[in-house]
Amino acid sequence: MNPADPRPPAEIDPIARLDGLAQAELVRRGELTPLELVDAAITRAEKLDPVLHAVVLPAFERAREQAAAGPPAGPFRGVPFLMKDIGGEEAGLPCWQGMRVLRDAGLREPRDSYFTERCRAAGLVSLGRTNTPELALLPTTEPEAFGATRNPWDPERMPGGSSGGAAAAVASGMVPLAHASDGGGSIRIPAALCGLVGLKPTRGRCSFGPGRGERWSGFSCELVVSRSVRDTAAFLDAAAGRMPGDPYTAPPPERPFLDAVRGGAGRLRIGLLAEPFREGLEVDPECFEAARIAARALEELGHRVEPAWPEALADGSIMGSYITVVACNVARALEAVGSRLGRVLGPDDVEPLTWAIAERGRATPVTDFLAALEGVHALGRRLEAWWAEGFDLLLSPATARPAAPLGEIRSTREEPFAAFARAAPYGAFTAPFNQSGQPAISVPVHWTASGLPVGAQLVAEQGREDLLLAVAAELERALPWADRWPPVHA
Repeated sequence: MNPADPRPPAEIDPIARLDGLAQAELVRRGELTPLELVDAAITRAEKLDPVLHAVVLPAFERAREQAAAGPPAGPFRGVPFLMKDIGGEEAGLPCWQGMRVLRDAGLREPRDSYFTERCRAAGLVSLGRTNTPELALLPTTEPEAFGATRNPWDPERMPGGSSGGAAAAVASGMVPLAHASDGGGSIRIPAALCGLVGLKPTRGRCSFGPGRGERWSGFSCELVVSRSVRDTAAFLDAAAGRMPGDPYTAPPPERPFLDAVRGGAGRLRIGLLAEPFREGLEVDPECFEAARIAARALEELGHRVEPAWPEALADGSIMGSYITVVACNVARALEAVGSRLGRVLGPDDVEPLTWAIAERGRATPVTDFLAALEGVHALGRRLEAWWAEGFDLLLSPATARPAAPLGEIRSTREEPFAAFARAAPYGAFTAPFNQSGQPAISVPVHWTASGLPVGAQLVAEQGREDLLLAVAAELERALPWADRWPPVHA
C-alpha cells in the first residue's frame, strides 16, 4: 500500500499491483480467466480515465469478445493492453494520430500492422487506443482534437509525450504495460515523468510494416512503457524481428532479452553525464540528481562509473539536422493524410505547430534534406565512437526538467513554434540517440520533494538492449519502485 494512500487495502485492486507477466501467470495457473483480467482492467479504466483522459478510443466490448474467445498462449496471455493512437494499426478501428481531420473522417484501418499482430500473438488484449499529441510532435499530450491527458502523480501537470496517454494509463494501474513509440524521446520522456520503465530499442528492431518501412527517416521506433523491466524484456522478445519487406533490421540477439534480466551484466564501465554539457541548456538539479542516484547505486553494484560522455553531445548544431528531417516527414504526413481524405489539407485542418513545421518541410530543397540526413549519419558515427573507446553505457538524466504544468508547452497562430522552443529541455538527452539509432532506457530512480518522478537514462551501442535491460534490472532491485504509486491510481 502506498503510505500516502488513505484507502484501506481492501479498496485497492490487487490485480493492478501485478506486472503483465504476473497477470499472465494467474491465467496460466487457472486462477483467473483472460476475460476476468480484461473485465478488471475495464473497471479500472472506467474509474480512472474521467480524471486522466488517457484513452481516446475505448474498445471495451471488442476486448471482452477477444478475451472470451481465448487469446493465444503467449507470454502475456489474457493481459489487458492499450495501443497508442499513432502506429500499431488495428483492423476495424480508426487511427487518428491526434488529428481532428482523421477523427471526423470516420476512416477505419483495413488490417493490423505487423507490430499489432505480434502483440496479439503474445496474448495481449487491446482495450482501445491512447491519447497522443497531433502527429506525435510534442513531449506533452494535449492535442486540440482530444484534450489533455493528465499525469497521475499531479493531475495539473503533463504526463509527457508523445506516449503520454499510454504512460498515464500504466502509471495509474489501468493496464500493466501499453504500446508506445519514440521519435525523439516519446517513450523515455513519459516514462521518466510518470515513474515507469521506457526502452527505446535499436533502430530496426521492430517492424513498421506492412504500411511503412520506417518513420521519421529512421528516428522513430515502437515498443512499450511498463512498470517492470522484465515486462519490457519479455515484450521486446515478442515484438522484435524482421518482417517481409523491411528495409533494414537490427541484428538478432544472442539470447532472449528476458534472459538478460534474469542474469547479470558483469562489471561495466559507465560514463556519467551529470553536469552542464551544452551552452544554453538549463537542467533542473533534480534531473541531475536522478543520474547521480543511479550512479551511486551502480558503483555499489560493482560497476565503474566515471564522469565522461560523447563530446558530440555538446554540439549545439546537432538539432538542426533533426528538425529538418522531422519537418520534411511532417510535410509528407500531411500530404498522405490529404490523399487518404481526397483533398489537400490547409492550415485550418491542423494545429499551428503542425502547419508551421510542414511549411518548413515543404520549403526545404531535396538537397538540403539529403544533407541533413548526412549530418544525422555523421552524428551517429561521432556518438558511437565514444563507445568504441571502451565504454559500455552512458548514464544521464532522461529529461532536463520534471513534468511541467499543463498548458505550458503550447503554440498559437501568432507564435507557431513556441511549443517547440518550450519542449527543448525534454528532448535534450533523448533525441540525439534517435538520430544515432542506439537503444536507450529510462528508469524511475528519483522523486522530487513534491512527489514528481524523475528518470535516469542509460544508453548502449547499437544492438545492446541486453546490457540496458540487465543493468536496469539491477537498478530495479537496488532502488525498487514497484511499491511507489501516484495519488491517482487503481
